Amino acid sequence: MSVDPSAHPTTLDYGSLAAHGITRHQLRALTGAGEYARIAPGLFLRAGAADDTTAAWMAIAAKRPQATLCLLSALALHELADEIPTRSHIAIPRGTHPIEAPTAPIVWHRFDAVTFDIGRGEHRLPGGLLIGLYSAERTIIDSFRLRHDWGADLAIEALKRWLRTRESNPSALLAMAASFPNARPAIRAALEILL
Repeated sequence: MSVDPSAHPTTLDYGSLAAHGITRHQLRALTGAGEYARIAPGLFLRAGAADDTTAAWMAIAAKRPQATLCLLSALALHELADEIPTRSHIAIPRGTHPIEAPTAPIVWHRFDAVTFDIGRGEHRLPGGLLIGLYSAERTIIDSFRLRHDWGADLAIEALKRWLRTRESNPSALLAMAASFPNARPAIRAALEILL
């Protein structure tokens, strides 16, 4: 089957095949020819359309719409940490099951459903997909909230970097932190020292 791969969409799933004029048999031929790769059950990515980490995020976004980039992954995207994550950190509400993402290593975090959407935005991916991304403020709060796992140094450094940005608003950060009583006192104390 001689097909120009760029003529096809970035992602394909079984439900969208007919809209793109592709049969399951043709999809098998495309994957056999290496023009598409399966990135999740029933989801296929055009070869070369994304790196392995982005492909994993795409698979997760398609299968778990509430999945949200958090902690070190979010700190890196917001440029609040120098460390480049070797694994993607993704939050899901407690009670939600993670999915397998074979293209890149994932660390799943289960956050309380009551506060899950606080500070949650979106990060655009290829193929028109969106994955959740916690705001810089929420990510700083989570870094303080989970400092026993991540170390206080990471949280303090992220806060310092954030305070140097135009968008920083310590009052808004403390207002958001009110929903996270385990983090708010430490954030308030750090702000008193840094400001």
